[in-house]
Amino acid sequence: MTRLLILGGTGEAAALAEAVQQRIGDRIETISSLAGRTRRPCAPPGEVRTGGFGGPDGLVRYLRETRIDIVVDATHPYATQISANARKACEAAGVPRLLLLRPPWEMQAGDNWIVVSDAAEAARRVPEFGSRVFLTLGSGDVSAFAGLAGVFLLLRVAEAPDRPPLPGAEWIAGRGPFREADERRLLTEWRIDLLVSRNSGGTATVGKIAAARGLAIPVIMLERPAPEPGACMCNIEETVEWIAGKLAWR
Repeated sequence: MTRLLILGGTGEAAALAEAVQQRIGDRIETISSLAGRTRRPCAPPGEVRTGGFGGPDGLVRYLRETRIDIVVDATHPYATQISANARKACEAAGVPRLLLLRPPWEMQAGDNWIVVSDAAEAARRVPEFGSRVFLTLGSGDVSAFAGLAGVFLLLRVAEAPDRPPLPGAEWIAGRGPFREADERRLLTEWRIDLLVSRNSGGTATVGKIAAARGLAIPVIMLERPAPEPGACMCNIEETVEWIAGKLAWR
């Protein structure tokens, strides 16, 4: 049976695994790979593995030893390292690879976005726009905000951490999707006057962007990194069709 590896950890990855199971599950075996950064991940249908591969060389070994026929990279748009490793490994192993990439958010009337290149630039510009900041970035980015004098920082994490994610900052635990009304309430109750976000796209976390728009709160937005070259789709149904086409080709 053909074997599909989904590099996941996102809602799109789980939805893709579900769609594959429903549409072509009798002809394909699905393995979803999760990074293992949360203790209670939402398990998609099919086999699930957790943890890294050990760089592109480790992924090449896994692809060959596990006899993977197709790879779909459905990781987060900012997970640049795993996407680069996936491209290199699939090229080396001769395995077809598709990037499933959710579209970015687009500015709307009433938005006040300050677009920056990375977390370091975002941290430098915080004092220009606010003093009570809701910080919604990946764990690898928050350290750039350490030591901001006179600035209150509120972080949201997927689950309660073993140690404070950023010394001196407040944190709350929560896992999307988040409704706009709840996000508006959070921003109001914490008296937030600046939001810092990645342009993740999708519907699960767009509520904070809409809430900031409604409350006239500026948003420092980290621009999206360029995707890896190669086949790319934004739609789960089209991705299932692409996978089914590979089955027919085989």
